[in-house]
Amino acid sequence: MSQNQPPVYPDEPQIPILPNLLTAGNLLCGFFSILTIFKGMQLPDGSPEAFECYQKATYLIFAACVFDLLDGRVARMCKSDGPFGREFDSIADVVSFGIAPAMLLARAVLFNLPVPYIGFGIAVLYLLCAALRLARFNCMAAAPKKPNQSMDFVGLPVPMAAGAVVSTMYLVIDLTTNRNLIIEPFWQILMAVVMTVVSLLMMSRVIYPSFKHVNFEKRGTLIAMLMAVAAVCALIAFPWIAPALIFLCYLLYGLIIRPFLTRRMRRAIEVYDDDDEEEEENENK
Repeated sequence: MSQNQPPVYPDEPQIPILPNLLTAGNLLCGFFSILTIFKGMQLPDGSPEAFECYQKATYLIFAACVFDLLDGRVARMCKSDGPFGREFDSIADVVSFGIAPAMLLARAVLFNLPVPYIGFGIAVLYLLCAALRLARFNCMAAAPKKPNQSMDFVGLPVPMAAGAVVSTMYLVIDLTTNRNLIIEPFWQILMAVVMTVVSLLMMSRVIYPSFKHVNFEKRGTLIAMLMAVAAVCALIAFPWIAPALIFLCYLLYGLIIRPFLTRRMRRAIEVYDDDDEEEEENENK
């Protein structure tokens, strides 16, 4: 480059407002969840005040899951999905579904294990697997599309991993401690095992449905509609139990059930119709 020629910089990316506002909501939920966890750490272990802080942090992580569910869907509906949104979403996910759940589980459960260093290692493993899973996803999303390429996830998605570990802790606290933080060693070990398995599933090659083809105009099947209604009713009637069961069902569906289903059964459960196949074929041509 000539010394007299001014430097040339890359073009600024286009930033769609609505999808990235939802992603910002995801990020802020994760940020306030971490602040709430720090507040709980300053209170006596097992106190009602500490439990209330960790409960609020749990709700904020669940809220981040809702924002994460909506941002990509809104971007696709507005035809404004692109590399900026993908990168911004990953940064938000590291905070909301990587750092926040690792801190919450470490403080409430893992650091109370008989060998504290094991709990510290599990929390670090979870955080590293979440960050690596997001980096792998971005690389795969940026790669050239292959013919008949699936839209499903390779490995457990990070938001679902966070929801699984946090909701399991939520359920254990409700069932075993009368909603305080004095958790018996057996349940602490169980939570450590759950978090380890979920961490490894994020970096696995297990296929999980993405439901990216589902939108407000989709013709739902009877099975999918019944499942959705049952999930909403369960969340209203059993707010302490239903989240763990829903996330567990998704985890087990990809790990154990989905590989043995026929293509027609998968299409019915995942609300996948012929129009989706035609759309994917056109995009891959």
